[in-house]
Amino acid sequence: MTIFEFEGRVPSIAPDAYVDEDAKVLGDVRIGRQCFIGAGARIRGDYGTIVIGEKTSIQENCVLHARVDERCTVGSHVQIGHGAILHNCTVKDYAVVGVGAVVSDYATVGVWAILGEGAVVPSNQLIPDGKVAVGVPAKIIRDVSDSDMKLWTKYKEVYADLAVRYPKGLKRIK
Repeated sequence: MTIFEFEGRVPSIAPDAYVDEDAKVLGDVRIGRQCFIGAGARIRGDYGTIVIGEKTSIQENCVLHARVDERCTVGSHVQIGHGAILHNCTVKDYAVVGVGAVVSDYATVGVWAILGEGAVVPSNQLIPDGKVAVGVPAKIIRDVSDSDMKLWTKYKEVYADLAVRYPKGLKRIK
């Protein structure tokens, strides 16, 4: 992993979080316990703050950033899909942000909200708690179902488990 202090801003990473060696974390970044930070992820708290809760996965090639003296917050038990971009926004507990989705300035993705693949949540938009939203711009299409929650809970557990398994089982080979 590549961890950088920037002008006195030092990342705080829980000891049982997994940050891939090809991820980059710099500045005022707080990563909670048993998080999974995938290869190519860029979490940049150079002049803003990034806060990530517990048992959250920030998958490969995600970008997280915040505006000057502001914050990008990701809750606990959240899944951020491969290649997603989060900028100066709030993603609440248990939410899912699909592969390649974008959540922009001052937008909020609610508790147990699910954002579909490639969706764009523009500045200041709210995806309410328990809603599924898709498209560009993101539009609510239905409520999150019990089967959605069961399925996504299983996927989230897989990544929290990987955060424990990777440090023990991942071996570089020639």
